Amino acid sequence: MTDTILSVDALSTRLPGRMLTADSDGYDAERTGFQQWDAHRPAAIVAATSADDVREAVSVAAARRLPFAVQATGHGHTAPTEGLLISTRRMTGVRVDPATRTAWVEAGATWRHVVDAAAPHGLAPLSGSFPGVGAVSYTLGGGLGLLARRYGFASDHVRRFDVVTPDGRARQVTEHCEPDLFWALRGGGGHVGVVTGMEIALVPVTRLFGGSLLLDVTQAPDVLDAWRRWTGDVPDELTSAVTVLTYPDVPGLPESLRGRSIAHLLVAYCGSPDDGRALTRPLRTFGPVLADTLTDLPYTASGSIFDEPEEPHPYRGDNLVVRDLDPRALAGLTAVAGPDSPVFTVVGLRHLGGALARPPRVPSAVGHRQGSYLVSVLSPVAVGEETLVRGLHDDALAPFADAALGRRLGFAFRSLREDALRTAFDAGDYERLRGITRAVDPHRLLHTGHARG
Repeated sequence: MTDTILSVDALSTRLPGRMLTADSDGYDAERTGFQQWDAHRPAAIVAATSADDVREAVSVAAARRLPFAVQATGHGHTAPTEGLLISTRRMTGVRVDPATRTAWVEAGATWRHVVDAAAPHGLAPLSGSFPGVGAVSYTLGGGLGLLARRYGFASDHVRRFDVVTPDGRARQVTEHCEPDLFWALRGGGGHVGVVTGMEIALVPVTRLFGGSLLLDVTQAPDVLDAWRRWTGDVPDELTSAVTVLTYPDVPGLPESLRGRSIAHLLVAYCGSPDDGRALTRPLRTFGPVLADTLTDLPYTASGSIFDEPEEPHPYRGDNLVVRDLDPRALAGLTAVAGPDSPVFTVVGLRHLGGALARPPRVPSAVGHRQGSYLVSVLSPVAVGEETLVRGLHDDALAPFADAALGRRLGFAFRSLREDALRTAFDAGDYERLRGITRAVDPHRLLHTGHARG
């Protein structure tokens, strides 16, 4: 307790006006992120506005051996801390260099910031399905986005990180300078430090043919297997997914959706609209289409494809990367999201392969590149429901275990114990990541969303 008090005093002196405690106005708002389960209750919060603020905060934590965590922007799960919380949400700067097709992205910038900055130059980042996700935190987990099958993981396109490691050192990390950290930061989940900014390559994409088709599962009971078969010969330029959920029967929703189990067929194609229409025509044969938003759209509107909720809420989720999809397992998956589920649940499938399966120019910690599909399950969670939700998710994924390669960190919205965390990496890579983490954080000060060995 004495060290904590001394640390708070030191932070007040070194970062006047940027430190909050439980008595400060704005403390509750600052400690609360998009993921509202497992709220932080830190002794102090540093509302960082620059990389220097982050360095000062980590230096104090390192000197006092005070546990700390980062309140990053986006959907991720971070283990709560009672020590120091570093909030990077004010660090939203983005600088685009059209000559080199790169962007410098600060720690708190969302993909919306990056997309809007790149678009006037005819460029786009490898952003995710939700524009409100933090670009840095997303990339640290690998980054599986709308252009994934054409261009690979977002982490494959990082040129440089600026990072403050838990020993208080500010480092510039590239493939040539600090190569071990460069490997670990691309797909390792942020265990080795606080990233204050990154330089990423952009791609020459201005428009997509994309959107969704909505089908009633009772009228298209084999929709998941039909989608699986359709993905068998689509080009790399086409990235797709399917989600299933049951809409509540409440006023305000369209009559065609209320109380129904609905499959969303989601498409992002970075080719011509005519080719996109031809490629997606078979989707319309799966069953009666209740709604159709497939169209040619600017990349700045790409968030409309998944149209994910923007309101923060508590939730849990898990996933498996699989070699293939067993039709028998798919048949049971729709029931998990059906009207008889004990809690509201969304199940999802994402098509992998293409550029995702090819090794990057510079090796990284991203695992399971040979996976063909990602199976995910997600539920909002209320007080007293976490055990129920965890059991439901485990049961939903169990039929896919024989084909499973492991997890994808960016879709693991739950605390992972070490044995589960290990499954997110290829053989030997977890031990390498653990060794790098121990070297820069021997006292295990940095709290991330998952356990460490």
